[in-house]
Amino acid sequence: MTPSHRTTSTVAVIGLGPMGRAMTRALLAAGRPVTVWNRTAHRADGVVADGARRAATAREAVEAGDLVILSLTDYRAMYDILDGATDALTGKTLANLSSDTPDRSREAAAWAAGHGAAFLTGGVMVPAPMVGTPSAHVYYSGSAQVLESHRETLTLLGAPKYLGEDPGLAQMMYQAHLAVFLTTLSALLHATAMLGSAGMTAREALPELLAAADSIGAIVRAGEEHPGAALDEGRHPGDLSTVTMMGATADHIVETSRTLGLDLALPLAVQSHYRRAIEAGHGGDNWTRVIDGIRDPR
Repeated sequence: MTPSHRTTSTVAVIGLGPMGRAMTRALLAAGRPVTVWNRTAHRADGVVADGARRAATAREAVEAGDLVILSLTDYRAMYDILDGATDALTGKTLANLSSDTPDRSREAAAWAAGHGAAFLTGGVMVPAPMVGTPSAHVYYSGSAQVLESHRETLTLLGAPKYLGEDPGLAQMMYQAHLAVFLTTLSALLHATAMLGSAGMTAREALPELLAAADSIGAIVRAGEEHPGAALDEGRHPGDLSTVTMMGATADHIVETSRTLGLDLALPLAVQSHYRRAIEAGHGGDNWTRVIDGIRDPR
């Protein structure tokens, strides 16, 4: 189902957690009328006071918007909320900006099409306070024509970045970003705990550790005009760093953490990447060689 081209959209927002409220306020700030609904009704109070219209039911919200933005805990919540209003979905566009797996995004797109609705998967790549700012961007996948028909409205939330027709792509990119983000957060706290055992406060440690985290992008980019090109070509030149060298460091982190009585889950996982590469005979290759064991952990 592909709606006709529009320069503007009537909008409904379903789901009013921090992200849903931020999206609603960004739309209102641009002068757009917005209808809202949330299962816990009082969560709509603030945005209603700001000018949003409160729908009494999810069906009423769907009926009010040709673009229905979903900001929910997961995709299961979409079915729970909309299963009783599927006959109202015909001709609508559902932009699901909730977090879930790529496969569930694909299943949801098929479900929406079965009820006559277009479907966009979205991944909002900023926290709620940054929604609608120049720093905000949102990854989308699904029909390019559907995205274009609502681009003006969706741009109010953040710059749209289109990945392709596969409805699972935006969710895949979102999860990939979170894999980097969540792992980095855990690493920062693991490192803070290490330094804390030596009497250093988090206030003293975190500025140093955050500077190290900030430098990782520059380190990975160093010497590569197009980061990732060597990976795509299967090249892992070990002239600057090797799996063996990095693996020795991973061993030292495990040993230090064990001595300090810290949780070993994260350092052991990292250590295992290097050990598999060494056991496969790639100790002299660049650290990027560990991707082989990540792709195929057997």
